[in-house]
Amino acid sequence: MHGLYHKKRDDLEEELQKNLEEIFRNANMKFSFGPSGTAGYGPARGGGVGGDDQADRDSNDEQERVRQAALRRIREFNLKPREIRDYLDRFIISQDEGKKVMSVAICDHYNHVRMCLDQEIERSMDYVKPNVLLLGPTGVGKTYLMRCIARLIGVPFIKADATKFSETGYVGYDVEELVRDLVKAADGDTDLAQYGIIYIDEIDKIAGRNTSGGRDVSGRGVQVNLLKLMEETDVNMVSQTDIVGQMQAMMSMQGGGEGKRTINTRHILFIVSGAFDKLSERVRSRLGRGQIGFSGGIETAGRVGDDQEEDELLNQVESVDLVEYGFEPEFVGRLPIRVGFRHLSAQDLEDILKNSEGSVLRQYRNDFAGHNIDLEVDSEAITEIARRAAREKTGARGLMTVLEKLLREFKFELPSSAVRQLRVDKELVADPAAALKALMELNRESQIGQLRDEASQFAVRFADEHGIEIEFTDTALRRLIESCLESHRTMRSLCEAKFKDFGYGLQLLARNTGKRKFRITARTVDNPDRVLSKWLTESYR
Repeated sequence: MHGLYHKKRDDLEEELQKNLEEIFRNANMKFSFGPSGTAGYGPARGGGVGGDDQADRDSNDEQERVRQAALRRIREFNLKPREIRDYLDRFIISQDEGKKVMSVAICDHYNHVRMCLDQEIERSMDYVKPNVLLLGPTGVGKTYLMRCIARLIGVPFIKADATKFSETGYVGYDVEELVRDLVKAADGDTDLAQYGIIYIDEIDKIAGRNTSGGRDVSGRGVQVNLLKLMEETDVNMVSQTDIVGQMQAMMSMQGGGEGKRTINTRHILFIVSGAFDKLSERVRSRLGRGQIGFSGGIETAGRVGDDQEEDELLNQVESVDLVEYGFEPEFVGRLPIRVGFRHLSAQDLEDILKNSEGSVLRQYRNDFAGHNIDLEVDSEAITEIARRAAREKTGARGLMTVLEKLLREFKFELPSSAVRQLRVDKELVADPAAALKALMELNRESQIGQLRDEASQFAVRFADEHGIEIEFTDTALRRLIESCLESHRTMRSLCEAKFKDFGYGLQLLARNTGKRKFRITARTVDNPDRVLSKWLTESYR
């Protein structure tokens, strides 16, 4: 019994050691257990392979060069608002006001960061961070604009949805995880992460509304916690609820490791955005009350849901509107810069397809190019695609929806065909099924030639795998091609299904007869199992 106890304990210690080594692999620590069951640890040592050590050193040197280059871009930041706007114009169609506002905010913020790095006195002076609130419907370019800006200036960037956070972090996420995620985006480099950008979408969803499904607080609690981050605070690199992270930090310290345990948010720029449904109605109500007895103000005539009217109203949002919507006054005050993004019209969507460097058409061209197919879309087709996408009411995302539905069958059928060029015109947009049928018929002869080549390729693979040569007769090839065209199957899958037993069967024949080359006729194609059985039976006579 005593021996059984020690055996079980040894098994548990071995399992625990494996688990700890897996957990602490990223911390480069090695665990072992002594005879008494106490744990020992120390830096993990390599296997003594010089090449691996040199590769690690080269990798570390490259990472350090990249890190220093990123920090140098921040220290030497000298972009002008027009330069940022011009860069954004290459990717973002329309949204002129949004691009202008963001260009100025970025220049103001990173010029201040540069001065703080150059002049010690700047660090002690009061500074109101230009955090930004973006208002507007989905799919109009808010997130894409921020990604483009982060790429231009070379700073870490993360995006998160406000709906996943809670006040305590036990049910939802702790808001401080945003900063820790930013550090991860910077590959653990806190010096670089402290100058990054945090983008929080769907901020309107935490406008003081209690939610069901296990959330332990209302959105107001999340707002209060975000206040500290958006202003200035020190965030622990390891969460209090992250037991594994705390153990890693402890072992790193005891092993002589160095590194920051906190990161300051003073120079982290916060951008928040949301669709803000019904906010325009509050603005309209406020403007209406303010216009009683006066001749000034804006005209708000027209139907309530008019996109243009809503765009105009969102650009006149004031702090009082946001407070009435459900935000804490202190939270609103931390977002001094606000700009509305307008709905995208059919013309805007057409311009995106034609002119944006980030156009989804580029993605579709690359998708088809991966199968050696050249995709062309004429102007009339682009106009109709944009018109349909506008009806989706999802902004630029509607373009993907329309194109996917339009080209779905083409992306499925053409890679296995002989078609090497696809031209999308207004006729194809009107009836894609008919256009696909006509295209396949037009390329029928080329398709037959390709199927012949695929049959030859199958014979070559068969010989390489089984050491047996097979040769298809002309009638057999015609029968296989007819079957492929009728069943819409590839030649490879058809041959693999029909001749699945021929590898082993023909090897038996080769041993019995000495033959290593066999002709496949139309009769063999029609009844492969029966023919193979007959050949094997005759070989034993």
